Parts: sequence; structure tokens; C-alpha cells
Amino acid sequence: MARNEEKAQSMLYRFREAQAAELGLGTRADRRPKMASACKSLRECERWRGEILREISRKVSKIQDAGLTDYEVRDLNDEINKLMREKRHWENQIVALGGANYRRNVAMVDDDGKEVPGTKGYKYFGRAKELPGVKELFQSKKKEEEEESQAQNFYKKFQNQGPAYFGDLDEVDGKLLDFEMHAEDEEWQDAYSHLRTVLGLPVDEPIPPIPRPAKTTATITITDASSTEPSPLDTKRKASDGDVDMAPADGADDHAKRQRTDAPTQTGAGANAELSPQEAAMTAARATAAFISFLSPENLLPPKMPTREEMEQFLLDLRKKALVEEYFGDTLS
Repeated sequence: MARNEEKAQSMLYRFREAQAAELGLGTRADRRPKMASACKSLRECERWRGEILREISRKVSKIQDAGLTDYEVRDLNDEINKLMREKRHWENQIVALGGANYRRNVAMVDDDGKEVPGTKGYKYFGRAKELPGVKELFQSKKKEEEEESQAQNFYKKFQNQGPAYFGDLDEVDGKLLDFEMHAEDEEWQDAYSHLRTVLGLPVDEPIPPIPRPAKTTATITITDASSTEPSPLDTKRKASDGDVDMAPADGADDHAKRQRTDAPTQTGAGANAELSPQEAAMTAARATAAFISFLSPENLLPPKMPTREEMEQFLLDLRKKALVEEYFGDTLS
């Protein structure tokens, strides 16, 4: 009888060894470790991962057999999920040893672009999806997804709306302010006429204009026309001087008082008509910052609303960053 060394060199023995290695049935000395963290060789980790992939492929092909009973299908599906978890452990060890990142958490989608149920956690393969209880589970998940999609489609018209949807741009062109001012004048005239009728006063006298607060932007516009920026003390001094000028003087006629009172308002209205909304906001911010020493005009400006294009670009950059971290790890981000 031949010795063991001679048996090991025979063609049949080597063929059996190659067949066992391909099926994952290696010898005791070459058996796959139970703990992936115990393997410190990157080449060995790649080898064991490839062996697990071959076992998964073989069992997935076997689970499609229509001659298997429901119990055998359940056992095969459990074995496949167990191998999937073991494969994930080996992939984590490969990443820890500095190898390639095989962890792909890409969701499986159908023809409509929706995520296929049962692709996360415990998965079902082949005939396992047709088992009693599993088929109803897939149908219930599909029904829930359809209800969620209907709700999303209903509320989709209320999403991705710009500042104009919330009324933030209504006063930019000034048409709304002019309409409101015209409506105020009409209501003032109607109320004044009604009051005259109730009190029995003559109705032939002209109706005085509606009293409106004087605009403080007149002095600010004049100061902005100069090249130098006013200091807080100068602004306070000019504001106080304006108050003194607008106060009624004893013994002065009505025409002089009206002319002295209306002059700054007309100047401010003419100057504000030439200013853009941004310049007017900056002018008001400078006037307010003149009285508050610890705030700058930039801090008092209204917040800038991002446009829809800017929001889409920001979300696209976030998605690109997430994909890079998912496929190449945190080292390249």
C-alpha cells in the first residue's frame, strides 16, 4: 500500500482537495476562523470573504428549487442571512486592516425608483418571499408605501416654496404700500365726512390730509450724500435740531409752519424714490446703529433669504459628500 505522501501526490487526491476548497469544505488545518478579528492578514481576509460569497451564491441558486419544502426554504434563507452577517464582519476587518471598502449600503429600487421592501435587516431570497406570512408582509409594506406616496404627492405642492410664497417679497416693489396708503386716505375721508355729518358741521370745508408720522430718513439721506459718515453724536444732534425746527413757534402763521413741517418730508420722499430697497435698508440700519454703539449696520440688516438654486446646490453638495463617504470611507472626505 502506498504511503501517505504518495497518496497526497495522486491526481484524485488533489482533485478532491480543489473541489473541497471550492465548496468551502477545507481541511481542519485550513478551516475558516470563527472570529474575523482573529485574522490579521489582509490576503487571508480577502480569501475568506470570497469563499463566503461563493457559498452565498450557491445557496441562493439552491433556494430557487421548486422541489424544496417550506421548512427547507426557511432553513436555507436563515443560512444565507447568517453568511451575510459573517461577510459583513470580514468586510469590517478588511477595512480595519487598510483594505478596500466593500460595504455598499445602496438601497435596492424597483422600476418606479421606490425602495424594495425586505432589503434591510433580515432579507428574503428566492422562494422565501412566497412563504406563508412573508407574502402578506410584503403586500402590507407596499400598501403603506403607496399611502405615504399619496400623502407626499398631496403635500408636494406646498414644498420647495420661495420667499414669495410666505409674502416676504410683497413690499419690495412698493405697489402694496401705495395701495395701502391710498386705502388709508379713502377711509380717512369717509370717516371725516361721517363725523362732520354727525356733529352738524359744514361739509363744504376741505378735508385735511391724514396725519402721518414724519419720516426720519430725510436727515439720513442728506448725510449719506456727503462723503463722510456721521458719528453717533452728530446724528443725535441733528435729530434734536430737527425736532426743534418742527415744533410750532408762537406767533407764526399757519403757512410758515406747514412749509417748515412739510419740507423735510418732501425731501425724504424724493430721496427715497431714487433709492433701491437694499440701499434704503442699509440707510435705516446705519441710522439705527448710530444710536446703538455695540451693533454694526450689517447686524441690523434683514436676513438674506437663500434662493431656490442656492438651496438645490447646497443639497446636491451634501448628497455628493454622503456618497463619497459611503463608497470611499471617511478618510477621503
